[in-house]
Amino acid sequence: MATRTADKGTLLIFGHEIAISNPDKLLWPEQGITKLMYLQKLTALAPYLLRYCSGRYLTTIRYPNGIHGKSFYQKNAPEPLPGYVRTATLEGIRYVNLDSVPTLLWLGNLASLEFHSSFHLIDDTLPAEWLLDIDPTQPEEPRIMEAAWLIGETLEKMNIRSVPKTSGATGIQIYVPIPPGRYTFEQLRAVGKFVAEYMVQLHPKLFTVERFIKNRGDLIYIDYLQHWYGKTLSAPYTPRAREFATVSAPLHWKEVKRGVSAREFNLLTMERRLADQGDLIAQLAPQSLDHVLAILPNASATASRAPR
Repeated sequence: MATRTADKGTLLIFGHEIAISNPDKLLWPEQGITKLMYLQKLTALAPYLLRYCSGRYLTTIRYPNGIHGKSFYQKNAPEPLPGYVRTATLEGIRYVNLDSVPTLLWLGNLASLEFHSSFHLIDDTLPAEWLLDIDPTQPEEPRIMEAAWLIGETLEKMNIRSVPKTSGATGIQIYVPIPPGRYTFEQLRAVGKFVAEYMVQLHPKLFTVERFIKNRGDLIYIDYLQHWYGKTLSAPYTPRAREFATVSAPLHWKEVKRGVSAREFNLLTMERRLADQGDLIAQLAPQSLDHVLAILPNASATASRAPR
C-alpha cells in the first residue's frame, strides 16, 4: 500500500512504514527513471538481489541527486536506523545486513543505487563462492565478451562449470558456486592465479595480470586478487549508476559467445528476463575444485584460518 504527495510518500511493506522523499526525483534521467520507479524496480529485483546480499557485509554507493550528481560509498549503516534494519560489525564498521524488502526499499529511498556485498557470510571466514573479475583497461572494450568466453571455455576444459555475469559497468565476472565451508580464500586465490597466468600465456595480446593500470596498455586484466576476505564486489542483480540503468546480470554462455551488450540488461528489462530465465546462478550446482588444487603446489594444504 502506498500514499503520496508531490514531495513525499509512504510505503507499507510487510507491516513496516517506509517514508519516501522526493518520489518524482529523476535518478536515471536518460531513462526517465524516478525514485518511485526505482523503488518499484527494486521490489521486483528483491527476491534475486537479496539472495546474494542477505547475511553478508554490504557497501552501497549513494547518489542523492541522481547518477550525474555527487556520490559516496556508504559502509557504516546510516542513521537514523529503522527498527527493522539489522546490522553486523566487522573490523569496527557497522554494516547493513540487507536481508529484507523493507531494508532494501529504505536504502533505495536514500538513493543507494549500487549494492556491493562481501564474498563471505557474516561471522564466517570462508568464501561463499569463487569469482574472477575480468576488468577492461579501456573505457570501451569490444573484446570483453570474447575474453570472458575464452576464460569460461578454459574453466569448462578444467571440469569447472561457471556462470558469467555482467558487472553492470564495463567488466564481466565469472561466478563459480562452491560447496559451503569447503575452501579457503588462499586456496581459491591459488586457483585464480593459476587460471589467470595460464590465460596470459595462451593469449598474451589480450590478457594481463598487471595490477597497475598505467602498465596494462590495452590489455584486459584478470583480477584474481579482488576475491578476498573483507572485500566486496557488485552483487548479482544490483543496479548500477550508469546512463543506461544497467543491472549486473548473470548470462548464458551462448549469450556471451554471441557478444551481447551489458546495456541490454537494465532496470527496464530485467523483470521480464527474470520471469523468463530465473536466477541462472542458482541453477548451477556447487563445483568441486579438488582436482585443480591437487596439482597446485601447497594449495590443497592451505590453512583454513581467515586471511587478514
